[in-house]
Amino acid sequence: MVEYNPFSRETVHNPFPTYQRLRDEAPVYHNAEVGFWALSRYQDVIAAHLDTDVFSSAHGVTIEGVDQGAPFLIVKDPPEHTLHRKIVARMFTPRRIAQLEPFIRRTAAELLDRVRDADRFDLVQDFSFRLPLDVISELIGIPVAQREPIHELSDRIAARTEDGGTPQDVYEASAELWGILAELVRDRRRNPGDDVITLLMNTQVEDEDGTPRSLGDGELASRFLELAFAGHETVAKLIPNGVIALTWYPDQRRELVADPSLIPNAIEEMLRWDPPSHYQGRWTLREVELHGVTIPADQRVILITGSAVHDERKYPDPELFDIHRDIDRHVSFGFGRHLCLGASLARLETRVAFEELLKRFPDFGIDETGVQRQYSGNVRGLSSLPLLIERSAAV
Repeated sequence: MVEYNPFSRETVHNPFPTYQRLRDEAPVYHNAEVGFWALSRYQDVIAAHLDTDVFSSAHGVTIEGVDQGAPFLIVKDPPEHTLHRKIVARMFTPRRIAQLEPFIRRTAAELLDRVRDADRFDLVQDFSFRLPLDVISELIGIPVAQREPIHELSDRIAARTEDGGTPQDVYEASAELWGILAELVRDRRRNPGDDVITLLMNTQVEDEDGTPRSLGDGELASRFLELAFAGHETVAKLIPNGVIALTWYPDQRRELVADPSLIPNAIEEMLRWDPPSHYQGRWTLREVELHGVTIPADQRVILITGSAVHDERKYPDPELFDIHRDIDRHVSFGFGRHLCLGASLARLETRVAFEELLKRFPDFGIDETGVQRQYSGNVRGLSSLPLLIERSAAV
C-alpha cells in the first residue's frame, strides 16, 4: 500500500517514485492521519482546477489550512476572486511586463558579473533569489533596504515541520511582513509616486452591488504581501531546479549555449520536470466520485502538480529532461481561474536568467556537499546550490 506524506523529509527529497505509485495504485488517495485526499493524474488535476463548483479555494490552498480566511486572491472563489483579480491583472499587462525586460537583464548581468571571476559561487544566495526579488520589488515599489528582509520573512513563512505542523515562527514572520507592507502602503498614501502601489490606490472598483469604491489599506497590503511572496519564490526555486537539470544533462546545456533561442522551450521543460510548487489545496463543496472512490463533502483535497507533470499518460518518459519536448498545456502555474497572474513575468525572468548565466558560465558543476534543500509547505526548492566553474570554459 502506497503511503504519501508531503511533509516527510524523504518525500521532499525525492517525491517522484511515490508520485508514480500514487498514479498507478491510488489515483484518489486518502491520508486519514494528516487529513487530506490527493489527486495525482494529469487529467484529474486539470479537471479539478476547472471545476470550482466542487473544488473550492476558499478554505485555503495548504494542507494545514493556515491560510483559510486570509485576504489573498489564491484563497478566494468567485465573485470576490473575479473582482480582485481584475484589479491586480493591471500590474501584469503584456506591455508592462515587456517594459521590465531591460531592468531584468541589467539586474541579472550585475549579479552575475559580481561572481564572474569566482571559481565557485552559490547560485541561490548570489543570484536566483536576488533577481526575482529585485524585479517584483521594482514592479510594486518596495525600497531596496526592505527587499532582503522580505525574502527572509518569506522563507520563514513557508517553513513546516516534518509532521506537517506550523511553527510559531510562521505566524510571527507573517505579522512582521504584513507590518512592513502596511507601512509601505501608508507611506504611499502620504507620498504618492509613479509606481504600482499608487496606481492601485487610485483605481476604482465595484462591489458586488455595483457600488464604486477604492481599495482600503488592508486590501492593498494583502495584495502586496501575496505578490511579494509569490512574486519571487517561484523563480528563486525554478532557476536552481533548472540548473540541476542542465548539470545532469550536459549535452542539452551545450545545445542551449550554442543556440539560446531554445531557452524558452527549455524553461517550459524545467517547469514540468521539477516545478517550484508541487501541490495546490482545495476543499470539496459536495461529494465527488473518481475512479470508483467517493470523496465526501467538506474534505481537504490536494492537486499534486508535481505528479501531474510526470504522468506517463500525458508525457512519454516523464523522468527524462528534454528541452525539445512539446508541452501544450501547463499546470505548473496552476490552471483555470487560479492560473498564476505572474506566469508571464516568471517566464521572462527565467529566460533572461539563463541567457545571462549560460553566456558567462557555459560549463559548470555542482558541489554536492554544499547543496541544501528548503523544507517548506508546497514550495519545493533549494536554499543553497554551490556551482563550480570551469575557468577555461568561462567567457
